[in-house]
Amino acid sequence: MKPAASAGSHLHHMPFLQGLLPVNPVQLPHDIIAGITLAALGIPEVMGYTKISGTPTVTGLYTILLPLLAFAVIGASRQLVVAADSATAAILAGTLTTVAALGSKEYVGLTSTVALTVAVMLVIARIFRLGFLADFLSRSALIGFLTGVGVQVAAGELAGLIGIAKQGHGPLMQAASVVQRIAEANYPTTILSIAVLAVIIGCKRLAPRAPGALIAVIGSIVASGVFNFAGRGIAVTGAVPGGLPSLFLPPLHIGEIDQVLATAASCFIVIIAQSAATARAYAARYNEKGDDNADIIGLAAANAAAAFTGTFVVNGSPTKTEMVDDAGGRTQVAHLTTAVIVLVVLLFLTKPLSLLPAPVLSAIVFMIGVKLIDVKGMTELFRMQKDEFIVALLTVCVVVFVDVMHGILAAIVLSLIAHARHSYRLRTRVLTRSPTGNWVPHRVEPNLLAAPGIVAYRFEADLFYANAGRFAEEVLKLVNDADPPLRWVVLDASEINNIDYTACKTLIQLGDELDKRGVRIAIVALPTGVRHELERYKALRGPDIHREIFPTVDAAIDALGKLPPVAPAAPPDESAK
Repeated sequence: MKPAASAGSHLHHMPFLQGLLPVNPVQLPHDIIAGITLAALGIPEVMGYTKISGTPTVTGLYTILLPLLAFAVIGASRQLVVAADSATAAILAGTLTTVAALGSKEYVGLTSTVALTVAVMLVIARIFRLGFLADFLSRSALIGFLTGVGVQVAAGELAGLIGIAKQGHGPLMQAASVVQRIAEANYPTTILSIAVLAVIIGCKRLAPRAPGALIAVIGSIVASGVFNFAGRGIAVTGAVPGGLPSLFLPPLHIGEIDQVLATAASCFIVIIAQSAATARAYAARYNEKGDDNADIIGLAAANAAAAFTGTFVVNGSPTKTEMVDDAGGRTQVAHLTTAVIVLVVLLFLTKPLSLLPAPVLSAIVFMIGVKLIDVKGMTELFRMQKDEFIVALLTVCVVVFVDVMHGILAAIVLSLIAHARHSYRLRTRVLTRSPTGNWVPHRVEPNLLAAPGIVAYRFEADLFYANAGRFAEEVLKLVNDADPPLRWVVLDASEINNIDYTACKTLIQLGDELDKRGVRIAIVALPTGVRHELERYKALRGPDIHREIFPTVDAAIDALGKLPPVAPAAPPDESAK
């Protein structure tokens, strides 16, 4: 018994199978049921994503076969579902159509090449431990990006819902084109679309656990066979190749390498950010330890599997992960179950899929787009953080009015600007002592003293090149506006965790400037903060006590209050005489 336990423990700590082991026999039935649920809900969804990506319908099924298996074996997350995703599918359609016709053999080959390129980028990210890059796409920018994608996806399916050809560039022009040609609508197609939407929405409202999309798909396939939809002017999917996907090496298109790299980079950013955010959320929900870098290798393996089986980029899917979690799944066993069901569909059930009416997929994709439009998230941003709402809104506008690739670039840039803005914005206070002896922070105003002739100034952010100048200006203003004149400025740097070269030089110059005014500067810094950096840069050089570092504000005030005033330093030209 003991060796068996040891072996199980050893397997659990291997760099793969972390999402599967250890297997809990009590949980196993719940995972299998969750896998069946994911197949029921996910199969129609991934088939719908092929309308977004512009690839054959069967490639959607391929994304939840070998890629799903690859992440289940190699990835670390026990909950994350890796499959086709609307955001990355929209990036493909929005970028690769400039070099190949949507749905053409060359285009499909390019989507596989992009998947392989993404896999290589993910491996490089793992080698250099770049999992932290997920933190640089802010939640607000991601909300805006996905909302913009939702608008684009939903608008792109309006024509398909009423059986007319899609016209116009961009969501607004496509929607306007549909309105102008509404009289040309195919009535049988329109009625079928309305019926499918009613089934999906009705199931969602009345029976949330019922697979509305699957019910619509099965019902429409049966009706298509019985009533010959194709002969009545309703477009159908057509032949869907059965069997296992063929293994092949994606073609290398030297002429399109720039477009492939740009598309892959956009997908890479979305995959890193969205997958990490989803995996972390569910790991935290169940008090499990996440591993972003191990998940990156799992995602690389999944995208390599997608590339070698002729399908497109896969991503960690928040919607499918929630499907599994809601159905009681807690490990990757659920995803293996889904892969087995997809395998059965590919081997035995592709012929019925050929009867699937095209407007059914349009309705499913339209609902996916509507679901991506995060009205709740945008409203919450507007109510709680208006500056981040503006970031999200600008990202939406770039996606809708320009394209998806520039939208993801805008999301990254706006996230970095928002981060820099928060760091640049001064969070400062002056401290005074209350009657009970505690330190009370106030907004920075002159003549709020910690002790006679002493002001205690707290800087509550990292000090770096962008905010160092404003820091120095604010300290000098406190000194210049003080009445009576100050003797000491106590800089409470206990909240500063990093100080760069520019900031240290600014601090030295500030000390020299205060010396000329007869004001000395003392610093409160903790050993765990920036103390070693200040000492390395010699920011506190000099024999006087004003160049010492105190452990607390109390210690600084007690020591400095006993010292006599210091005369202003002589200007350099006078001291030289």
